[in-house]
Amino acid sequence: MPGEAPPWLWIPITLAAALAQTFRNAAQRHLTKELGTLGATLVRFLYGMPFAALWLVAVLAVAGLPLPMPGAEALGWTIIGAVGQIVATALLLRTMEERNFAVGVVYSKTEVVQIALFAIVLLGDPLSFLTAVAIVLATVGLILLSPRASDGPAGGRPAWLSMAALYGLGSGASFAISAVGYRGAALALDTESLFVAAATVLVWAQAIQVLLLGGWLWARHPGVVRAVLRAWRLSLLAGFMGAAGSAGWFTAMALEPVAHVRTLGLVEVLFSLLVSRRIFKERIGMRELAGIALVVLGVLLIIVTRAH
Repeated sequence: MPGEAPPWLWIPITLAAALAQTFRNAAQRHLTKELGTLGATLVRFLYGMPFAALWLVAVLAVAGLPLPMPGAEALGWTIIGAVGQIVATALLLRTMEERNFAVGVVYSKTEVVQIALFAIVLLGDPLSFLTAVAIVLATVGLILLSPRASDGPAGGRPAWLSMAALYGLGSGASFAISAVGYRGAALALDTESLFVAAATVLVWAQAIQVLLLGGWLWARHPGVVRAVLRAWRLSLLAGFMGAAGSAGWFTAMALEPVAHVRTLGLVEVLFSLLVSRRIFKERIGMRELAGIALVVLGVLLIIVTRAH
């Protein structure tokens, strides 16, 4: 709602969300070996649910508003966002298994271009010339950060046709659909506060995700669910970081067009490279540094564009 928050507030919220998501991805990657891809995906939603609920209670208390109930339109958008996020998270973890932590995040961040297209078509969000330039610069940077063709599988198949690339691009597309769905849900919800709208959509989305993925796993692979419950220590960290990141993304996307939020969110690539270097001891070459520079340039251009 106009006047509720400073026009720049989405920027620090997005940066905090990207940092929280980096820590969540790292925790989930460790859990994948023990729980499998779908088990580690469930962790994000099951253990994030209590924290999301607490966040909603806090936002409602501060705003002094009643809990809004989603209508058919808001619920429909929420379901689209929730299912898209389940698929995106599973594909991201598969990408990390195929390649490594940083490359998985890099491939998934092709969502920025896909988000811009989906948001224009489905939501009518504007896309200025400078924003388009920023997206192009950042995307070229991501390509430079992707694995070289010589690093791909045997047979000389191009890196962008490897299984890691296909999983990663699919993850990016699913994250794009998910982000557009969540923004559509927040805008369709009948409430005076965008913060309340974002927190409400987050809780509904995570409840849907736990019911869908948790129910399916319990019916088909109950041992995975039991393993998820046993691995509660690291899962709590992943759940908290996931809920914190989602709260940030939802709030930022309620305040600002999706393409802007997700383009600034590319700083997650930088965070992920730092984590990979510190934890996984991966080296960063000149090609990667050039890619980082373009990503940062694209992010800065988005910030300058929105500041004016």
